[in-house]
Amino acid sequence: MSYEDNARIINDDIFDLVNSCFELEKSTRNNEGRVNFFDTYKNYFVLTDDGSYSINSKEINHKIETLHTSTGAISESFEKFIKPMKFNYEEDIAILDICAGLGYNSSAAIEDFMKNSSKSNLTIDMVEISPATLACGLLVPSPIKAHDITKKAIEEELIKQDYATLSLETCEIPENIDINVYIEDARQTVQKLKDNTYDAIFLDPFSQNMAPELFSLEFFKEFRRVIKDDGIVAMLDTALPKNDEIRIALSDVGIPFRDPNLNNSSDYILDKRTEERHNARHTTKISSAVKTPIFLACEMDDEKLKRRVERNLAKMNIPSTTSDEAFYIVECENSYSKKQDEKNNSRNRILDMEKKLKKVKSGNYDNT
Repeated sequence: MSYEDNARIINDDIFDLVNSCFELEKSTRNNEGRVNFFDTYKNYFVLTDDGSYSINSKEINHKIETLHTSTGAISESFEKFIKPMKFNYEEDIAILDICAGLGYNSSAAIEDFMKNSSKSNLTIDMVEISPATLACGLLVPSPIKAHDITKKAIEEELIKQDYATLSLETCEIPENIDINVYIEDARQTVQKLKDNTYDAIFLDPFSQNMAPELFSLEFFKEFRRVIKDDGIVAMLDTALPKNDEIRIALSDVGIPFRDPNLNNSSDYILDKRTEERHNARHTTKISSAVKTPIFLACEMDDEKLKRRVERNLAKMNIPSTTSDEAFYIVECENSYSKKQDEKNNSRNRILDMEKKLKKVKSGNYDNT
């Protein structure tokens, strides 16, 4: 199986039907297949609560899920990717949309831009590895007017790639909007992009276990290169939950996905992370078993659980959950608040706890 086939997430049935539709279009140069596709195969699409359509995923861990929330596919785009960005529409905007899918996220950006800007320009670079997934974006009813603009850009690229044949989309792309569509592995695309280019990056893969390569440390380093100094990959107005901060900082849960050459398979990346997590336990990280780190600086009533937790802690030179070392390591969590600012935030607390754990494990901690 090719990487493209493995990375593609839409349901096998709709995948085969869409490919057949466009193969027939190519061989007959007849538009009926595409024009009638949605009405013919409507049951393969999922109507969400805001009236927009989603698609089922292929089977993942014995489960099939929709690609978008049931409360609204297009609403999700606005809530996750547009509202948090707080764009300055007095200036030109450049967006990198990774895992562009049906084109909803880019369409939401275009819709918001057209409502709020009169003089500036918008550039969107859409990246999607699966031409069939992009083709689904042509086949579903447009949930907002801007989706017709996105459809036009998708169709033009599918024709260039010899996937589609007929130019059926009649919407014109406004002169101040430039949409580039890349049908390829996002890891390869991002390496070709120029430094300091984007005001925002939309990253919308289905899941970490499905596409760990799109969450790797090396991939995010490329983000840092191509995004502007004041650009946004994701903005959290609130901190991570306290226990999540502690587990990420102190246990093997915090070991990142790694893809040094940006070309490894999903399975390889997952296997290597599993191996690295195993090697880190009791050496540089507290074991994640029974969520051990979250009990630091806590009294424990469950004696059986306490024995397991403190066995794990002892291997990292932490005598007990209520030892001086335990309180020292998680001291920064005393100032935890959900609201983040430049100094008091999840990132700084995680780095602080990592540093203190290292001191305790190496024997450099002095409680005097």
